[in-house]
Amino acid sequence: MRKIVLLWALFVSAQSFGQSASDWHLEKMPVDLETDYALSALPPHLRNDATVYLLDPQKGYYVGHQGSNGYICFVSRTEWEWADFRQDFAVALSYDAEGARTIFPVYADVAAMRASGKFQPGQIKDSVMSRLHTGVYQAPSKPGISYMLEPIVRLYPGGPDAKEPVTISMPHYMLYAPYFLNENARYKEGTDGFIFGNPDNAVLGDGKGPYNYIVIPATKAEKAIIVADGADLIKRLGAYKDYFKIDPGSGGDHHH
Repeated sequence: MRKIVLLWALFVSAQSFGQSASDWHLEKMPVDLETDYALSALPPHLRNDATVYLLDPQKGYYVGHQGSNGYICFVSRTEWEWADFRQDFAVALSYDAEGARTIFPVYADVAAMRASGKFQPGQIKDSVMSRLHTGVYQAPSKPGISYMLEPIVRLYPGGPDAKEPVTISMPHYMLYAPYFLNENARYKEGTDGFIFGNPDNAVLGDGKGPYNYIVIPATKAEKAIIVADGADLIKRLGAYKDYFKIDPGSGGDHHH
């Protein structure tokens, strides 16, 4: 369970590591690969009718496929709370209609700011924080779910001192829990079942995190099916970039 808890370092703030102006530019992922990776975040029965957002590194997100069931999926390439520009950060995410309305706009704005080449990572972080404090970005107004059921994910593995993403296999479900605090949860590290994640409390302060989640890890049986079904996708991602290579059975960080 420690690895599940460590997921939430994805959202913990860190210092901007002095990127140059050229670090804003991202390589465009092949459309078929990016589409399939984004869709892998969703359970299979929701994929055909989901809206897929793809990233144009020079403009931001655009609709690659218009869906009809209210769910969206995309690959996040920038973590604003980390105040860092990476070339090797890639997280497949999906949201229901409420998350698409309230949470996705943050990802879209961050991607557009980075794509413009006009902002340093710290400036993007400051901009998002300002919009959160002033209510430009809203918390989900009703219960909902974000699926992260992809077979592998490339993210930051630890606390603010961790500067390098790692590739791990950790499919899970996330339930919206706006402003919910760790101290209010009845779960402790090392226990099975629900894991509470407070992604932006470290940045905004306790009680001020609109995008907090309760995480439900996929069961061992579910994970085995997800990894087996995603075997071809894992192979394609690894062929595209070495940093995607992993032994999915390890369940933990494998490639730096």
